[in-house]
Amino acid sequence: MFSKSGLLVLALIAAAPLRAQDEPVKPTDPESPYDNVQVLARAMQLIRQDYVDEKKISYRDLTYSALRGMLADLDPHSQFMEPRDFKGMQEDTRSEFGGLGVVVTMEDGALTIVNPMEDTPGFAAGLKPGDRILRINGTSTENLELPKAVDKLRGDVGEKVTLTIQRPSTKEIKDYELTRVIIKVKSVKDARILPPAEDGGLKIGYVRITQFNEPTAGELAKALEKLEKEGMQALVLDLRYNPGGLLSSAVDVSGLFLPQGTRAVSTEGRTPGREYRTGARWGKPRSYPVAVLVNYASASGSEVVAGALKDLNRAIIVGETTFGKGSVQSVVALPDGSALRLTTAKYFTPGRQVIHEVGVTPNIRATLSQQQEFALLESRRDAAMGGGPVSPEDDPQLARAVDVLRGTLIFAERQQSRGDRAAGKGS
Repeated sequence: MFSKSGLLVLALIAAAPLRAQDEPVKPTDPESPYDNVQVLARAMQLIRQDYVDEKKISYRDLTYSALRGMLADLDPHSQFMEPRDFKGMQEDTRSEFGGLGVVVTMEDGALTIVNPMEDTPGFAAGLKPGDRILRINGTSTENLELPKAVDKLRGDVGEKVTLTIQRPSTKEIKDYELTRVIIKVKSVKDARILPPAEDGGLKIGYVRITQFNEPTAGELAKALEKLEKEGMQALVLDLRYNPGGLLSSAVDVSGLFLPQGTRAVSTEGRTPGREYRTGARWGKPRSYPVAVLVNYASASGSEVVAGALKDLNRAIIVGETTFGKGSVQSVVALPDGSALRLTTAKYFTPGRQVIHEVGVTPNIRATLSQQQEFALLESRRDAAMGGGPVSPEDDPQLARAVDVLRGTLIFAERQQSRGDRAAGKGS
């Protein structure tokens, strides 16, 4: 049954006359770009001629709207970027941009925080993975497209932004007032030797990568050299909550642990596939055992590194199955300063395992309860504000990775001792 208002709308639509020139004309060729562009051009002409609000119908506005819809309909990762968005993306990859420091996604139609980036206003305020952003400065985020949401979160440095947050675990709704700052992302953090094990004082190193940017491989190389000088015997490489970044950076990081010329990842799409191999820029022979920590928020570049080191038996993967974002987005600049971010291929690990929508499964599964996860993030926040570093006792996944490496080192030592004894008997 129609409401009165519904009948009124139908009546008004029915009363609108159909112009003769607007008679539907079937394109002679559905695949013809000329025929279909004619349809788009005619639609834009009619909108500019008759739409009630003149402020919304500039050719640029209509073109950008068409491009946004065109790209959004392809898949969740393809995107049209206006000039300001494109500039912001370029700033991201250079590790410096303005904002609040929260990585967001759309989950079940809700704007959801994947991870608050460390050393940022969002992290300092205590925002957590899974928090839902209901409103930004009082404006509802319902039905808000992800690129538009990101645009609202960014803005002028020094400007205050109020986020209305719902925490699903408690159903609590709370306002957080944050101030935008220049976000300088230090991608390599917490490089140190972990507290020595009681059983022999083994030196196990730890280093964490927050995302993959232009400087990441160089920063990691310096951190490894420092730990190696301190006598590091094994390494925990922490990629949890790492959303990815530059593919070239992920390949370079893989190259710190693999021989030069090793295929770290390959891509396949409609164009001929491509292989990405490790180079010699940051590499040197490294044979000590490595454990890679991953979780549900390890995505893209993190999955490339974890997949390469797992398939090539260079590392033991510990934690949870990764996010499963294994598609390649090529960014193509357009003449007016805007750009297309277009999905053009999918990633495959060296063992031909697809990453997209599957993720990288760990060799050893280790999980955190939500309470343990929140405690870990609180410990990291305290550490960033001057407290001590997070220890394995406060991080069950890290403790599991350390146990694995201890076992590997002890086994290797015993094998070496047996070999030495056998060589002595034979001499």
